[in-house]
Amino acid sequence: MDPAHESAVVVIDMINTYDHPDAAPLLASVRAVLPSVTRLLERARQRDLPVIYVNDNFGLWRSHHQELLDQALRGPHGDLVEPVRPDDRSLFVVKARHSVFYQTPLDYLLQQYAVRRLVLCGQVTEQCVLYSALDAHIRHYQVAVARDAVAHIHPDLARAALRMMQVNMGADLDDAVAVEL
Repeated sequence: MDPAHESAVVVIDMINTYDHPDAAPLLASVRAVLPSVTRLLERARQRDLPVIYVNDNFGLWRSHHQELLDQALRGPHGDLVEPVRPDDRSLFVVKARHSVFYQTPLDYLLQQYAVRRLVLCGQVTEQCVLYSALDAHIRHYQVAVARDAVAHIHPDLARAALRMMQVNMGADLDDAVAVEL
């Protein structure tokens, strides 16, 4: 991976055990967006762009990212994790809260790779994706959201979140096959 890139794909919370109260409504949405997430990852990897997974740690503070992946793959919804599993070139950042930036080294990592544009995908549109887009915007990153590659719990809130990202943050919204990388 070349150390200087204009764009990076940020995969939010796709390594998931789906062992939480909102899992039931989220699962159908994840299944629907999974093909678009995988297409976006393929496009980024073909261009040798950084693919950065930023993921909750499931409250396992001593875990390594491989342990988190193994736990999610062994879970009852491992079929949703397998298609988007990190490859050997992927980068991985553990987060504890909604934003991919909040108390993580992500900003420093992006600076090291000279990234100025973030293409967001993952879950949950109206929570972690929205808060991450806002934090990217206030840090002066250009933001794009692959709108067919973000899963939601509440469809109405997801539509509103996408509109807020576009109108209030200047985010580019496009489908995974067309989003500018």
